[in-house]
Amino acid sequence: MTSVAGTTLRRETYPPALIAIHWFTAVLIAAVFAAIELRVYFPKGSDPRDQLKALHFMLGLTVLLLVIVRIFLRSQTRAPQIVPRPSAWQTGAAHAMHAALYAAMIAMPVLGWLILSGEGKPIPFFGLTLPPLIAENKDLAKQIEGVHEYIGNALYFLIGFHALAALAHHYLQKDNTLLRMLPRGR
Repeated sequence: MTSVAGTTLRRETYPPALIAIHWFTAVLIAAVFAAIELRVYFPKGSDPRDQLKALHFMLGLTVLLLVIVRIFLRSQTRAPQIVPRPSAWQTGAAHAMHAALYAAMIAMPVLGWLILSGEGKPIPFFGLTLPPLIAENKDLAKQIEGVHEYIGNALYFLIGFHALAALAHHYLQKDNTLLRMLPRGR
């Protein structure tokens, strides 16, 4: 049991593996965004710019792999109860937010893979070269890139809302939503 502003909360958390994957994925997503944003400080065709783009792609694929593992682990685990229980609309909004986050974490790396495939470029993954998903088609790659960029920009807001909601639950509603995703010692 723990207390937040005088309210006693159950100290039930997600399993350590899910907590670790959650926070490691958050760090990876920050690195994915940093790599693609920092590339603009280097001239097109330069080694640092190309390395940042490759890092962006490889870290994005790592996010995809972690999300697949996370979905599997989550399907084997019941979510810890939120105490006190939130309203039905908040639960629905949380489910919608999580669905959007999962969809984006799956779609973004796949779209990136499709972009590189359509551009006829190699698909790097930490020393490996992955097979293309589609034949070379630069026009299609450009269209997919627009969707990828749009979802990426939306993801900034989704992540921000997700973090704000967790903090609002913790500090305003004083429930254990945030505590469920923190390591046990916190």
